[in-house]
Amino acid sequence: MGLISSLWLPILLSSVFVFVASSVIHMMLPFHKGDYAKVPGQDDVMEALRKFNIPPGDYMLPRCDTMAEMRSPAFKEKMTKGPVAIMTVLPSGQFGMGSQLIQWFIYCIVVGFFAAYLASRVLPVGAPYLIVFRVVGTVAFCCYALGHPQLSIWYRRSWRTTLVYAFDGLVFACLTAGTFGWLWPKA
Repeated sequence: MGLISSLWLPILLSSVFVFVASSVIHMMLPFHKGDYAKVPGQDDVMEALRKFNIPPGDYMLPRCDTMAEMRSPAFKEKMTKGPVAIMTVLPSGQFGMGSQLIQWFIYCIVVGFFAAYLASRVLPVGAPYLIVFRVVGTVAFCCYALGHPQLSIWYRRSWRTTLVYAFDGLVFACLTAGTFGWLWPKA
């Protein structure tokens, strides 16, 4: 375990820094205000969907069960006629974020752990700040930012939203890298 066991402080502290920064970015800055558009006729759409009592989960419409069905004229007509949607249905009721915030903090710790693991394998005790910053920052950026383009590629999420989240990932990676560079064990 060696070097990685001495990296728990930067793992935890960088997680706190990223958690606080993400809170500031999402609650105080305007970058994420355009992430989701309001559905036209929102109240009517909600009323129409309510009768189906759709359980929480991820859905696609129209959706077929087989490749043969996907090639059928009826399915092609549904796709042409629309609407075509990919949606996540959340539980009804008040929108509490406690569980999501806990999961986010745990995720930040996991990112810090993997960054620490890789850095502890390729860098010696006493490595210079900028080298630690580069290695840890690369791992953290990959974790925080590079999963988002898949949503734009496959699910047609707005590229603007993806780029905003990639910028967030860059900020989080720099905070993680800076913390590790600052607290990297000295020789």
